[in-house]
Amino acid sequence: MSTLTRFWARHPDAEQPLKAWYDEARNAKWKVPRDIKRRYASASFVGRNRVVFNIKVNDYRLIIAVAWRFQAIYIKFLGTHSEYERVDAATVEKP
Repeated sequence: MSTLTRFWARHPDAEQPLKAWYDEARNAKWKVPRDIKRRYASASFVGRNRVVFNIKVNDYRLIIAVAWRFQAIYIKFLGTHSEYERVDAATVEKP
């Protein structure tokens, strides 16, 4: 969660939306992509088991990689919408 806390230290308006996302993700039982889509209709799947979430409507973007078999997620990117536009969501590796 340190990636999230570092981010909302710089962007305080993202704290509550990120905490809500984290709590839901931590308790989720995502086994297939449609499990995520059911809860997050605006989530985008960009290949390589990566999912893009809009945080605080569309102010921030969060990219995770999902290890379906292990029920694990890895943050690959968290940034503003404009920062997101400068990365390749399928390959970015900087939380």
